[in-house]
Amino acid sequence: MHNQSLPAAAATATERAAFRDGVRISAATLPGIFAWGLVSGMAMVKAGLSVAQALGMTFFVFAGSAQLAALPLIVAHAPVLVIFGTALVVNLRFVIFSAAISPHFTHLSWWRRVGYGYFCSDMLMAFFPQRFPYSTLADPAGKAGFFWGISNPNWLAWQGGAVTGIVLAGQIPESWQVGFAGTLALLGIMIPLTINLAALAGVVVAAGVAVAASGLPFRLGLLLGFVCGIAAAMLADRLYPEQDARQVDELADGRSTASGGQP
Repeated sequence: MHNQSLPAAAATATERAAFRDGVRISAATLPGIFAWGLVSGMAMVKAGLSVAQALGMTFFVFAGSAQLAALPLIVAHAPVLVIFGTALVVNLRFVIFSAAISPHFTHLSWWRRVGYGYFCSDMLMAFFPQRFPYSTLADPAGKAGFFWGISNPNWLAWQGGAVTGIVLAGQIPESWQVGFAGTLALLGIMIPLTINLAALAGVVVAAGVAVAASGLPFRLGLLLGFVCGIAAAMLADRLYPEQDARQVDELADGRSTASGGQP
């Protein structure tokens, strides 16, 4: 009986260690996530949503970029199809994220994978493929623990910031420039994650197009910048796949060594 229980105990220890690793690796991003959630919460209330509507939106949607893209359209009384279409396009990146990560969890039931999908985030996509590249598909050890080690703190930081912003929207003065502070916090997250040519191309093109198209109605310049950024990143990844893969592998190897060689 002792020998039969040993693999289960070892697996649990592996998942716990992976969970702690996920928390440690993503900890530096949490202040920025909280700040951006705070900005999102304030924006929902200032856009005219009631507290109940804003809380429902942040917990049900849980996609800050889609929320912030939809809010100006709601304020401008844009057609419902335009609002939904904008949010859909902005969130299309999660289809790509899921396609990249879901093969690692095919051993789980479909309903559990749906739950995992709700917690899929930019931070998860930034760290998970580095820790578990495609070559590790056959080995599930540590993946669930690492997933939740990143996803749980990320969700708590975002929702904590959003709820704070919703509740205190009327008490936080404009002179605090919370929106600008949130943008700076996001830059602090984004810059270290721009680890290869594809990411750099996406960031530069998206920013350039969004600024150039800032005069479009309903702030559709942001949507256009997002689409062009994705296209640029995909093109760069296709033109220089070996270089990007080598850079990601080198970063993953460096982090593995720094964490004491954890798988």
